[in-house]
Amino acid sequence: MPLDNEFTIGIEEEFQIIDPTTGELRSRVNEMLEEGRMLLGEQIKPEMHQSMVEVGTGICANVKEAKADVIRLRRTIAELAGRKGLAIVAASTHPFSHWADQRITEHERYEALIQEMQQHARALLIFGMHVHVGIADKEAAIAVMNAARYMLPHVLALSTSSPFWLGINTGMKSYRSEVFKMFPRTGIPDYFGSWSEFENYVNLLIKTGCMDNGKKIWWDVRPHPFFPTLEFRVCDIMSKVEETICIAALLQAITAKLYKLYRQNLGFRIYRRALISENKWRAARYGIDGKLIDFGKRTEVPVRDLILELLEFVDEVVDELGCREEINYVHTILEQGTSADRQLRVYRESGGDLRAVVQMLMRETVEGVF
Repeated sequence: MPLDNEFTIGIEEEFQIIDPTTGELRSRVNEMLEEGRMLLGEQIKPEMHQSMVEVGTGICANVKEAKADVIRLRRTIAELAGRKGLAIVAASTHPFSHWADQRITEHERYEALIQEMQQHARALLIFGMHVHVGIADKEAAIAVMNAARYMLPHVLALSTSSPFWLGINTGMKSYRSEVFKMFPRTGIPDYFGSWSEFENYVNLLIKTGCMDNGKKIWWDVRPHPFFPTLEFRVCDIMSKVEETICIAALLQAITAKLYKLYRQNLGFRIYRRALISENKWRAARYGIDGKLIDFGKRTEVPVRDLILELLEFVDEVVDELGCREEINYVHTILEQGTSADRQLRVYRESGGDLRAVVQMLMRETVEGVF
């Protein structure tokens, strides 16, 4: 059965703004925005902390188009930062800068968020990568979300880039995942039986004052409240462009494969949020070097083996999507490690020098961009 959905891709990346000499975060996004908007229009925007800058691709027809846009965006903001005496870094936590030292962007939205969340919002100094995959059919989007939840820990393990927090080696590969737990409506979503059931949930939270719109649902995957996409939010931001594109291609392939099963009236076994959350914890803690639970077999299996199984699962749609080369980079990640693994390697080899880690991240962020 050929694919009858376009599965367009959009990628958003949140970058750290760095002093290239000291390696510290700098709250200077405002200095970049005027010129940035002239160059990139609405593709660049500030976030709550002024030491973060976000860029997002356009709606891309395929992975190769997305890669070209990601490279263009990284190159443009790297050059823009350089003209201000700054640099950018792609990692989901800064190795040592403290959230309390960062200025908050003056905006009604962020002021309201801090009023509601208090210190949880001020301390949320984490950087992510979001991938939108187009699905026009709302019922199909819910069905795919339900099934895709099972693969989220696998994808998180491949993307890990946040082992450090406030100068401490946390022992986690994705400490960002732990920090984000401070917010409500995060993590693995529940199962929903239909679009109307999901819509009723959203409307109830709006009616009861829990949120003003669906954008305050911050699950690891969600139907976007305004666009006809599934938005995958589970990933750390990856340091290298090739990693970003690889994971975006994998998420697109997961979506396409599950959609194909849905259209053929074939099911994928649905597991409880509580079980999938066990695997997410393991992925955040150990990354690709750990084990996840195979709930069908009721046993632990090395993450690397399960990722190879995932590649086999999506294989039939890869050539239709035209992303085999990009997805094959998974093997490079398994061989060379994730950003978190490389950061920890530099940390050990430098005798615990976190500034050396930042220097490595600065190099990797623009590798293959210029």
